[in-house]
Amino acid sequence: MLKDKGKAPLFDIQLVGLPSPKDLPQRRFMATPHALINEVTATGLIIIPALIGSPKDYIALNQEFIPWIQRQHRQGAEVASFCVGAFLLAATGLLNGRKCTTHWYSATAFRKMFPGALLVDDKIMTEDHGIYTSGGAFSYLNLLVYLVEKFAGREIAILIAKAYMIDIDRISQSPFIIFQGQKTHDDQSVKQAQEFIEENYRDKITTDQLGDLLAISRRSLERRFKQATGNTINEYVQRVRVEAAKKEFESSGKHVNEVMYQIGYSDIKGFKTLFKKVSGLSPTAYRNKYNKLLAGSDL
Repeated sequence: MLKDKGKAPLFDIQLVGLPSPKDLPQRRFMATPHALINEVTATGLIIIPALIGSPKDYIALNQEFIPWIQRQHRQGAEVASFCVGAFLLAATGLLNGRKCTTHWYSATAFRKMFPGALLVDDKIMTEDHGIYTSGGAFSYLNLLVYLVEKFAGREIAILIAKAYMIDIDRISQSPFIIFQGQKTHDDQSVKQAQEFIEENYRDKITTDQLGDLLAISRRSLERRFKQATGNTINEYVQRVRVEAAKKEFESSGKHVNEVMYQIGYSDIKGFKTLFKKVSGLSPTAYRNKYNKLLAGSDL
């Protein structure tokens, strides 16, 4: 597009590979790199794509990239990751103390593997001192448009967004998050507390009540719950209730007030504020977006 405007191309894009590629499991396709990492002594921007498989496996397979990325960053290169590529980026140590995001589905695993990173899993993308990350799946398009705007200007970014029909300036992946409860931990008492909340979320649930049920002190339960799930007990109750509300909005024609009472709230202002905080949309906007009967179709 810059060439069409009589300007020089801004980027020289290369696919860079390892000198000794591993035998990849579940190989989907072959890609021939333009250059190997030992041939690239300097670059302005490194983009780490999403990766397939378990994080530990693909970090091990791509271990040779880590010192190269670290060295390039020390020389002034900026670094970006798409989706779960954030795991490989975090393995370099460059996300320690920095805000970052990844696919919401992998947020719990990411926090466990890289507690030093400041994960904000509701964000579509983050920028922190030349380190960029994007959320799940196609949110990488928003990061690409952001990078185009940073290096080529707003005019070109808008042109790109229109040409590829990308919703520019989208900042949250909250409307896409499905809360499934963080149960990939080994604290059985906390799991019991989670199950109790999920079965009784319509009722008023207190930490003292859960503590009595599990024969655990309030302070100890609060500490263990936060450590295991990443949420306080109150936050967990809220997220379970909001997820129940989302399912109602998706599948029924119930009024917002009706759903609010159904999941255990009576303050409409408080419910709307909480719902938007968790989902990124107001209850009405969420219902209109995801309820097929209300959204309608022109097809």
